[in-house]
Amino acid sequence: MDSDSVRVPPLRPGGYDPDDYADTVVRSAEAAGVSPQLVMGVLYNEAYKPHHPLLERLWQWWKPEASFGVANMHRAAFEQVRRTHGLSGRWQDLRDDPAFAIRAAALHLKDLDGRLPARHVRRYTRDELLALGYNAGERNMRAFARGVPLGPMARSYLRRFRAGRQRAAEALAGCVRVQTTADISTNGSSRMR
Repeated sequence: MDSDSVRVPPLRPGGYDPDDYADTVVRSAEAAGVSPQLVMGVLYNEAYKPHHPLLERLWQWWKPEASFGVANMHRAAFEQVRRTHGLSGRWQDLRDDPAFAIRAAALHLKDLDGRLPARHVRRYTRDELLALGYNAGERNMRAFARGVPLGPMARSYLRRFRAGRQRAAEALAGCVRVQTTADISTNGSSRMR
């Protein structure tokens, strides 16, 4: 899966759209055992900065510990995922390979899901807590699950995640329709996924 050929985000500001990666999101999420809508929601939340490899290299020159890739992953989170799942790529590869970045993000969300208590406050869904964990870290995610109030940055992240759920669902629905159509034409049956 690391070798998926998906296009690199454009250099032009405003030209990046997470919808372009819906197929990769579905494949990565299914392989990791997490919700594609969760992964797509994280991509929307992390789309606030340009993700072209050249711009990320320039950003790293200015801020050496900047996060990389279309999923905006920090080095410490990536290294944990790399060790846990035996990934062969490096953190720097996230900026050049969107499919690898999405796969790493999906695996990180899976790992967070394994560390989230089964019982949590009802004001957040499990996916919301996982998105908060992606942004604020595992310790904060677990605290939010116990009912510790969100700080201003976490509240903003959650607000954007909730606002983007419908758009994420629409992007993924288009992906599912394409897969379903391919199944019908290939198999001659109307098998739904």
